[in-house]
Amino acid sequence: MYKKQQCVAMLLAGGQGSRLYTLTEKTAKPAVPFGGKYRIIDFPLSNCVNSHIYTVGVLTQYQPLVLNEYIGNGQPWDLDRMQSGVMVLPPYQGKNGADWYKGTANAIYQNLDFINRYDPDYVLILSGDHIYKMDYNAMLQEHIRKGADCTIAALTVTIEEASRFGILNTTEDMKIYEFEEKPAHPKSTNASMGIYIFNRALLEKYLTEDEADPNSSNDFGKNIIPKMLGDGCKMFAYPFDGYWKDVGTISSLWEANMDLLGEKPVFDLKDKSWRIYSRNTSMPPHHVGEKAKISNSLITEGCDIEGIVENSILFSGVTVEKGAYIKDSIIMSGVHIGPGATVNYSIIDENTKIGENCVVGRTKTMGEDITVVGCSIELPDNSNIPGGAMVNRDWLEEHK
Repeated sequence: MYKKQQCVAMLLAGGQGSRLYTLTEKTAKPAVPFGGKYRIIDFPLSNCVNSHIYTVGVLTQYQPLVLNEYIGNGQPWDLDRMQSGVMVLPPYQGKNGADWYKGTANAIYQNLDFINRYDPDYVLILSGDHIYKMDYNAMLQEHIRKGADCTIAALTVTIEEASRFGILNTTEDMKIYEFEEKPAHPKSTNASMGIYIFNRALLEKYLTEDEADPNSSNDFGKNIIPKMLGDGCKMFAYPFDGYWKDVGTISSLWEANMDLLGEKPVFDLKDKSWRIYSRNTSMPPHHVGEKAKISNSLITEGCDIEGIVENSILFSGVTVEKGAYIKDSIIMSGVHIGPGATVNYSIIDENTKIGENCVVGRTKTMGEDITVVGCSIELPDNSNIPGGAMVNRDWLEEHK
């Protein structure tokens, strides 16, 4: 017996990705590397975990080896659970022979047994080739609140871009009254993101009917959504206003990677409230600012460096603000060095905050001992810590 789930996610990850050319010759598009330490599929998988959706079926087809190996048992995304977790779902041979997935709707239809074993009330349909952060649980709660049969995530695009998308024409309360697939003359700018929430029983009904129709393309956008609208189903658009990028082309993949750079990146990988999980790392890659300088140093993942680092070792997740200067020092995980601060010949323990314009330690040429600042200490702005000091909370109290 499997534990009943409120919502099961089905992630469509079988696309060939032909517009990425050589990048997808030997791997599926969702397995294409992104952002230094990630693959594209990390984003929807991480969204599921952050949204507290822990049962995910990943539907693979084209060149699945790298993707299957990468997902493994789902442990990096906390999806290796006893009665839920992630499962790779390739096409398989049934009693009537092997059936490749003929379209997005057919792919879900072929895996109704996987969905039904968890007896979910709702099914979330996702694509595996977009870069974004989204709270699917918030969308689910809105779906429930409105008593919807289907909810479709919608992104506002320009009127010039609208012809490239499936467009959702809605009333003021976001109820969908018309769906147009890539219209030449769009009536609105609500673009479907290909993210759907369905009531499970209704989804199964429409998928079964669609499978029996020999003239169907077995596609959600072309067949299932228009049919449900035509039948008067209660369907709503769910507005999304965050960053979202379809990385299906070489130029869009390059642009999405470039969006990670700069003082204020368009898309932030360092957001601790919405972590992007990966098999390769628990933290984002380190970032070196435009005016930063690093020499003869070891810099570990997750560091954000805007100042100067010389002859030092920085552990994971260290922040060095503008104007800060670190030399001959060991900076442990999670330390924050404030603007204009100087750290010389020192060891700074984990999760400590060095305030603005602080001076910590002295240079080795002066014969000073190593300065040590303990774990989770906060040095006030303009603090002056002498060479050889052993700084803990008691030391700070004595030297106020």
